[in-house]
Formats: sequence, C-alpha cells, structure tokens
Amino acid sequence: MPKVTFLPMNETYEAKDGQSVLDVAIENDVPLQHACGGFCACTTCHIHVKSGLNSLSPIEEDEEERLDRATSITLQSRLGCRAYVHGDVVVEIQNIGHGH
Repeated sequence: MPKVTFLPMNETYEAKDGQSVLDVAIENDVPLQHACGGFCACTTCHIHVKSGLNSLSPIEEDEEERLDRATSITLQSRLGCRAYVHGDVVVEIQNIGHGH
C-alpha cells in the first residue's frame, strides 16, 4: 500500500490506491483543514508536496484555479482533497488546524 507522510508532524500512514491525501488525513486524525468538506471550494487543505509528486494524480483545472487564490503557492502545491495517492508521498500541511 502507498504511504503518506505528513509534515511537520512526521507521521506516516498507509493509503488505499486512489485515496485523496485529505481522506488519509481525516482517517488518521491528522489536522488537515477542510472547510468546504473536500469539494475543491476553498484552499484550507493546501499542502506542499516534499517528495513523491509523481505518485499523485495529475493536477486538474478546477484545482489549479482554486490554488491561484491560495497563499504560499509553489510548484509543489496541491489541494489535499484533489491529490489522489498512487505511491509513497511526503506532504507538508500549510494551514495547521485543530480537530475537525
């Protein structure tokens, strides 16, 4: 199974192939915010992919448009709700939240 490592906590969890980074976070109580409920309507689940960018699904137009409105964007920026895992990946959470 693919593994997702969340920074800055440095916690690693198994993911099902095709599962979103956000869903992996929710299942494991990782504090990745998701104000819109994972519908690509906000940027609270913004992550920076530190390694394994090619292990994620390609970025789609709706995600790119949403990211244009986020802060601290890099070429490794993704939205956790739209980044689907197909291999090992390390991501850094940009908006550390508390609880769900």
